[in-house]
Amino acid sequence: MSSNRQAAQASPWRAPILFAILAILFVLEGTVRNGMFSGSWNTSLAILNMGLISAITALGVNMQWGYAGLFNAGVVGFLALGGLAPVLVSLPPVEGAWAAGGPRLILALLVGLGTLALAKIAYTRTRRGWIMVLVLVAGFVAYRWLFDPAVTAIEANDSARTGNIGGLGLPILLSWLVGGAFAAAAAWAVGKVALGLRSDYLAIATLGIGEIIVAVLRNEDWLARGVKNVAAIPRPVPYETDLQQNPAFAEFAASWGFGVAEASGIWVKLCYMSLFLVVLLTVILLAELALKSPWGRMMRAIRDNETAAEAMGKDVTARHLQIFILGSAVIGIAGAMMITLDGLMAPNSYNPLRYTFLIWVMVVVGGSGNNWGAVLGAVLIWFLWIKAEVWGPNLIGALVGPLPDGDIKSHLLNSAAHMRFIAMGLVLLLVLRFAPRGLVPEK
Repeated sequence: MSSNRQAAQASPWRAPILFAILAILFVLEGTVRNGMFSGSWNTSLAILNMGLISAITALGVNMQWGYAGLFNAGVVGFLALGGLAPVLVSLPPVEGAWAAGGPRLILALLVGLGTLALAKIAYTRTRRGWIMVLVLVAGFVAYRWLFDPAVTAIEANDSARTGNIGGLGLPILLSWLVGGAFAAAAAWAVGKVALGLRSDYLAIATLGIGEIIVAVLRNEDWLARGVKNVAAIPRPVPYETDLQQNPAFAEFAASWGFGVAEASGIWVKLCYMSLFLVVLLTVILLAELALKSPWGRMMRAIRDNETAAEAMGKDVTARHLQIFILGSAVIGIAGAMMITLDGLMAPNSYNPLRYTFLIWVMVVVGGSGNNWGAVLGAVLIWFLWIKAEVWGPNLIGALVGPLPDGDIKSHLLNSAAHMRFIAMGLVLLLVLRFAPRGLVPEK
């Protein structure tokens, strides 16, 4: 019996123990005030809520990598597409925007999609590349002729406050599903092109599409105001000011020994936590049922040996496309949830280091192929990522304390802010060395 199998069988309590330790860290963050912990339940719950969203994102990546061995290097792009959904679905319509250029914009988008479909049909039936190119060029000219004046008119409409097309005014929770649909549509487009080729082409394609999506969001003001950002995203939970003005809530807060301002923040974060837990547990339930079904066994068989699976008559490319779309949809849902929590759509905040590399660290540390491992890794890494910003300067200050004042000491103290990157690299190296299959390995 291999050492990995022995380790997996010898530690059935590993996952519960690790989750218990993680829970203790959050309790310490909320109750103990010293150089390591803030002693604030608002801070503890804020870290936990973003950790839960990161866990849902990690589950999407785990479906792609852990189930099928697909390397998605563009997680940030699918998160950004999901984040666009609350803006287009739940914000109220912008007055005058639709009349200024809405119909022409919709027509331009339909012409663009029709051009792509017509080009594909033309090439399929004629097998002549020049006919396809002619269709694409003609369609592009028609698209730009319709699109450019519409965008100019929309962006000129009250540009100081809006300058975008606005939303539909629908419930914010509906936008989470739409965010998943946006990301799934992009995954279908990328997968149709890249999944039939070598596996490394998928990584290149997703890396490129991720940066393209973020660049579009930054530069297309008509869509979500670009770098001017969109604020006041609707919330599915009460506002703190409304709670603070409620006498019954003030009395409730006093009965627990909290000030009304602190209690309102805690209550709102608990409401968010409840919603996020419902989504997370639903995704885990569906993912576990799928993984233990014949479909899940087939996906792992394809992951382990594509050649043998093809010899058994399995359509490997179609199955890869299927799991790539499902995983991206989960990532898109997480992106919409994140924008809802922040209340702000800021395209400049989509950093690949945070929203691609760190998510991959979460999956690898937790244990790729194991859904509970992905959740554990996501929440743990996010907790360490936040706390390293506090612990790093404290550690550097303690280490350089005996040194005499001078350039070296000053340089080390000024570099303490980068300790979180060193900490993440150290955690990743330690896990890969002592638990190469992750903290909670695949069964």
